[in-house]
Amino acid sequence: MKELIAIQNELKAPKTQYNNFGNYQYRSCEDILEAVKPLLVKYGCTLTLSDEMVNMGNRFYIETTARFSNKDKTLEVTAYAREAETKKKMDEAQITGAASSYARKYALNGLFLIDDCKDPDRTIAPQNIKMSMDKPQQTKQQTARTPVQARKARTQAKPPASADMRMNAPLPDVPF
Repeated sequence: MKELIAIQNELKAPKTQYNNFGNYQYRSCEDILEAVKPLLVKYGCTLTLSDEMVNMGNRFYIETTARFSNKDKTLEVTAYAREAETKKKMDEAQITGAASSYARKYALNGLFLIDDCKDPDRTIAPQNIKMSMDKPQQTKQQTARTPVQARKARTQAKPPASADMRMNAPLPDVPF
């Protein structure tokens, strides 16, 4: 995938955000997307992000998959973020949205080789990032992306199709 290599080399997503509480600079998911969109157009590629709620043990995680496609192939990178049980001054939807943004950021970091070595979040970055390459017509096929327990939980705790979030990710009715 020559286009992906070129985008990885050309992409500049500086840390323009500042966290007053932690006293550090960071980049958001939106910063990365803003920087990568012109390069996707330049190289004729597409990027999609999707979220899925997975249950592992007694906790819910957001599983985000970033799919990069050129005319021949699709590459998937998956990252996870756990929802906080509670967070001051945030309602349940905001907690889920924050976890989604976090997982999306780290899926994009993995896909575009963005180094966050000086990022305070690095110490708690999602683990188990896996990648798979398929031809575009095979992207509907599920890829083994999670541990066996998560796969079992996903099939047992499938959220209702009517539940919808701002990211078009179905969510189960979960008491917090």
